[in-house]
Amino acid sequence: MTTPRTDHLVLTGVLTAEEAAATVRGILAVQRTDGAIPWFRGHHLDPWDHTEAAMALDAAGEHAAAERAYRWLADHQNEDGSWYAAYADGAHDDVTDRARESNFTAYIAVGVWHHYLSTGDDTFLDRMWPTVYAAVEWVLRLQQPGGQIGWRVDAEGETVTDALLTGSSSVHHALRCALAIAEQREEAQPDWELAVGALRHAIRRHPERFLDKNHYSMDWYYPVLGGALTGVEAKERIEDGWDRFVVPELGVRCVVPNPWVTGGESCELALALWVVGESDRALTILQSIQHLRDPESGLYWTGYVFDDDAVWPRELTSWTAGSLVLAVAALGGHDATGAVFGGERLPLGLDPDCCD
Repeated sequence: MTTPRTDHLVLTGVLTAEEAAATVRGILAVQRTDGAIPWFRGHHLDPWDHTEAAMALDAAGEHAAAERAYRWLADHQNEDGSWYAAYADGAHDDVTDRARESNFTAYIAVGVWHHYLSTGDDTFLDRMWPTVYAAVEWVLRLQQPGGQIGWRVDAEGETVTDALLTGSSSVHHALRCALAIAEQREEAQPDWELAVGALRHAIRRHPERFLDKNHYSMDWYYPVLGGALTGVEAKERIEDGWDRFVVPELGVRCVVPNPWVTGGESCELALALWVVGESDRALTILQSIQHLRDPESGLYWTGYVFDDDAVWPRELTSWTAGSLVLAVAALGGHDATGAVFGGERLPLGLDPDCCD
């Protein structure tokens, strides 16, 4: 195991160099030899969280390990371009949930673009292009006439056309990264550009096209994190939900009114705050969740029930650690992470205000 690069992962009150290295080693310890990164060993892998953890490895300079994670996805992609929702302990031949989710499938584009920006490896980008292309084409088959993306295809093969705001916002981010990959390869994708514009317009102007999940914090900040809301709109949205979801000195609620703060949502909010130029607030959020850190493994507990003073569930997840590393990397000036989440070089698609 190499020594992780941690100079840009040192953040006051969040990570020292030694702690950052321990967290990255913790993610590496979860990764299987075939590249799969389950939530933790013995639990399942889902493609979105697997990719999030791989991105954290790239942010720490562990490029070979990250590439193994992307190779796992390329090697085990379904013929239609999707992936299943869950694989037992990351074993590709032990599928525990045969549904196929749109945001899970799309997210590979974010990871591949992040890896390319981290390494400049054109060979990697060329090798992964067919995988990304097939994934995007599958996802766009779930796009509805209003621009929103259907949630999933269930285990029986039936398409669920209902759309989730969080999922569609994540897909919006992924499609922009896919377009950036296409532009880098000089492979024009005009249909993708139209799809991004329609999706962005739905997120910004038509909340009725999505299932009402506004008691989830992800539905609050994901339109900002996914790049659909920017500028004044983004800042207003953050302000509107702040008092509902942020618990001072503890983190961000996953769901209101439940007295449960979660590390992943807190770190994602920190990233969204960084995106809108609120670095001081982002730092405060990251500092507030250090009570979730396990000093032995360097990983982070998923959540904390503050009414009961209880860590729950009792799981140290690779993706929670991954989201923290990515948030710290953005605040610490890691170029690739900043570009991917800050929107640099990410095409916008069709003007989202062109039509209703």
